[in-house]
Amino acid sequence: MEAIAKLNNYPTGPRKMRLLADVIRGMEVEKALAILEFHPQHNAVPLAKLLKSAINNWEQKNEGASAADSGLVLKTIFVDGGRVLKRMRPAPQGRGYKIRKRSNHVTMIVDQKN
Repeated sequence: MEAIAKLNNYPTGPRKMRLLADVIRGMEVEKALAILEFHPQHNAVPLAKLLKSAINNWEQKNEGASAADSGLVLKTIFVDGGRVLKRMRPAPQGRGYKIRKRSNHVTMIVDQKN
């Protein structure tokens, strides 16, 4: 039985988060947590926290089962664009440049290995 965890409106660009999501897609959860723990990118911290949440959600669904013994795998992870905060930056000659502060939504699904 699979379990889902979501992270909404995390304030970093979706492209940056997708780079890290591509690294851990399809891995066993223990290996993915080890990679995220030592990854230099700042997005690794919330992804590790989200993965731990997905593992706990799986353990709640499957009462009495341990994630370490069951061989959990990160089945699906996808990153979608979230809200965009639009700001203006002063520019020469009275103009303004648009600044788009992007955010993203991450959805993670863990399941047992077949």
